[in-house]
Amino acid sequence: MTIVEKPLSEVRGSHRATGNGVTMVAKGYRKGRRLDTHMHREAQLVYAARGTMQVTTPKGRWLVPPDRAVWVPAGLPHAIDVLADIDMRTLYFDISWLQRERCGAHLTSEFVVRVSPLLHQAILALFEKSAAPERTALLIKLAMLELHQAEDSATFIPLPQESRCRRAADIVLRRPAAAHEIETLAREVGTSARTLSRLFSAETQLSFKSWCQRARIAAAIESLSTVSNVSVKQLAADLGYASVPAFSHAFRQVTGQTPTEFVVNRPNR
Repeated sequence: MTIVEKPLSEVRGSHRATGNGVTMVAKGYRKGRRLDTHMHREAQLVYAARGTMQVTTPKGRWLVPPDRAVWVPAGLPHAIDVLADIDMRTLYFDISWLQRERCGAHLTSEFVVRVSPLLHQAILALFEKSAAPERTALLIKLAMLELHQAEDSATFIPLPQESRCRRAADIVLRRPAAAHEIETLAREVGTSARTLSRLFSAETQLSFKSWCQRARIAAAIESLSTVSNVSVKQLAADLGYASVPAFSHAFRQVTGQTPTEFVVNRPNR
């Protein structure tokens, strides 16, 4: 895997700098676009005001629909896959700015946040060309305060690093709706079911069954976020659930809401 360092000056899009260590970049990407693994000298808050993306780091894979944003620390390798046309709004923070503002250890690793209406409006306001410096500074501080309250892992799929476990995980991710038996997967990757089960627990902090459910729910969130007029009943069947109630129960366990509630509450942005 090649990791390319991308200086902020090379990031295409509409730039706006505060002059004291924070830069805003607005950029649109079409469905199917992939930003290969790269890193920046700056930390960044990546937000799609419209559309859905997937962000992959060594730690795992996040599905990022319009009501989520992802924090990426400086120097962290990451890739972005565009799953539905997006209007990306990214805030870049110099390390010196983070130190000066005394941003804590919470921001030293990647995570996804649920974007509240307040955070959504604050980010959009930062990209208004007429914004005064004092207002911009206050909006940035407001956005950072919201980050400290909003961490959310419902759309996160931890990726194991051990080679056999990772191969098994990749098989599941290619077909998350399939009924994957751990015995069959173990034979495919050259280990025992007992060892593979132990590896999944140690590497992802989830049991194999729970990890597979997380992968299926992530696939469901992707469909609900990117497909218009999706049928919850058909989606449940496509993902291998015996009934809509069973699917809704599993979806609620991960996201805190039913698939129908997710669609109703999905931002129209």
